[in-house]
Amino acid sequence: MRVVFMGTPQIAADCLSRLIADGFDLVGVYTKPDMPKNRGMKLAMSEVKEVALAAGLPVYQPATFRDDAAVEELRALRPDVIAVVAYGKILPQRVLDIPKLGCINIHTSILPALRGSAPAQWAILNGLDETGVTAMYLSAGMDEGDIIEIRKTPIEPLENSTALLARLAAIGAPLLSDTLHAIEAGTATRTPQDPSMATLAPMLSKELSPIDWTKSVRHIVDQVRGLDPWPVATAELNGTHFKIYGAQPAPGHTDKAPGTPVALTKQGLTVACGNGELVLLTQLQAPGGKRMAAPDYFRGHPIAL
Repeated sequence: MRVVFMGTPQIAADCLSRLIADGFDLVGVYTKPDMPKNRGMKLAMSEVKEVALAAGLPVYQPATFRDDAAVEELRALRPDVIAVVAYGKILPQRVLDIPKLGCINIHTSILPALRGSAPAQWAILNGLDETGVTAMYLSAGMDEGDIIEIRKTPIEPLENSTALLARLAAIGAPLLSDTLHAIEAGTATRTPQDPSMATLAPMLSKELSPIDWTKSVRHIVDQVRGLDPWPVATAELNGTHFKIYGAQPAPGHTDKAPGTPVALTKQGLTVACGNGELVLLTQLQAPGGKRMAAPDYFRGHPIAL
């Protein structure tokens, strides 16, 4: 079975590595064009491209599939199936129609919940206790295709989106491999999604970053967890604007106004939030500084309490 793989970030690279290890006939790997990164803005290849080149696989990086030449280049590979994991591009119908066994996708949510580009992050932001990985057939609608299999996992209470995505990758890689084996054997099932149960997981933006201290401690902790590593929760404390990387519920209550620093301990800075609750900030970053433990920062930069 001839397989074309499409993906870009680390989770996709993990899935591609699994397919390579399992001996699939990978006839081409598609990933987004190299992008400028970091302060030097030098062009950098995606994690998927690194894995593909190391394995000696042909790599394709079309800017768009609106170009007839890009579509014909893909068609010439004669894929039986196209496997997609976080590619970052919408596939038009004429691409979906190329492989005779269809296009499949690994999506990091329990579909039809959290359709969209940031399902793992929104699972945390929405305060869910469980998420998962769905293997599905691609269709013209965003994440609307028939479900092949779902594998679920609990979300740990203080797990951030980076850690959750790593765990979902460890679930998604074998799921993709098993799904391709099932398609090859003709045993893959199809279950239509219930559109009435659909929710969305739109792209993240910096508009989500500012912490509203009047919210509950659970809301604030989930915001910090869900927005790490990007766009990162932010807050102003005693006139300094911080990026907040670590937060957890703190015991006790206070009558101080939300957003007021209450106490500095060996564990972090306690801040008042909604309903008199307390949140403990454990990791943060000041402008021009490094990400560090909150007690370490405030030892050198005393804060008024």
